[in-house]
Amino acid sequence: MKACRVCKRIVEEGNECAVCGSKDLTRNWKGIVIIWDVNSEIAKKLGIEAPGKYALNVY
Repeated sequence: MKACRVCKRIVEEGNECAVCGSKDLTRNWKGIVIIWDVNSEIAKKLGIEAPGKYALNVY
């Protein structure tokens, strides 16, 4: 699995982020959060606008 350096979305297949379209992916990330409701406090604090799996730290 890789994480997008732009929006932190976890990318399980391919070489492009499904959310922002970036090809700047890395295998060097830590922590994971799964967002179902983009109106939740966590999603708002992290600036997440689409449901999915996101890395907490991307290096």
